[in-house]
Amino acid sequence: MSERIAVFPGTFDPFTNGHLDLTRRAARLFDRVVIAIAENPGKATLFTVEERAEMIREVLGRMKRVEVVHFADLVVACAKRAGAMVMIRGLRAVSDFEFEFQMALMNRRLSPALEVAFLMPSQRYTYLNSTLVKEVARLGGRVDGLVPVAVERRLKQRLRGTRPAAATAAAAPDKAGAGARETQRVNGRRPAAAAVAARRPAAAAAAAARGTAAAAPARSPATAPARSPAASRASRGRATSGSRRG
Repeated sequence: MSERIAVFPGTFDPFTNGHLDLTRRAARLFDRVVIAIAENPGKATLFTVEERAEMIREVLGRMKRVEVVHFADLVVACAKRAGAMVMIRGLRAVSDFEFEFQMALMNRRLSPALEVAFLMPSQRYTYLNSTLVKEVARLGGRVDGLVPVAVERRLKQRLRGTRPAAATAAAAPDKAGAGARETQRVNGRRPAAAAVAARRPAAAAAAAARGTAAAAPARSPATAPARSPAASRASRGRATSGSRRG
């Protein structure tokens, strides 16, 4: 009887307890399980493919009939190199089925001899995925129980200093904002009070000018100095001589 080999492909960034649960289930069903780590240059990963392979090997320890490889081509080509006739895929919820169904049909078209076996993880991990784990860890949340201990340690090492720096930046007042707030206070007053205080000298000067003008009496005809009779006759003589010049 030929050896039954299954390939379990994925990105595994990082390897979670859900992945580990599926690996153990597959190892009970097949003679050999090949965990195939996908190299996807277009997808930003937290760990390199070598680091992921190292972590998975550390987690698996001495688990028999399980090996770890990585690939950068089609998964059907990887399965062919491993001699696998079955590809393991995990189904966590109904929402996974549509995508997995589409991929299974495409892989069947590429390799009709390769079958796909869907396995369900323990109900404790039905909500779990690598993206969610990274987000929780990046924001300082606890991931114990979600990933193996070795992976948790690597996560903390990789993300060390990320959250404290973010928290410090959030807690520290913005320098530009602080400068703006300082400029809003003039001589210890708020903007409105400062504006009123700035207008007070100009208003006082205008009021003083108006007071001076009001204090100075306007010259009236009654207070104008009276002209002498001789000056009056001279003025009338100038006016008469000017009117006669032709």
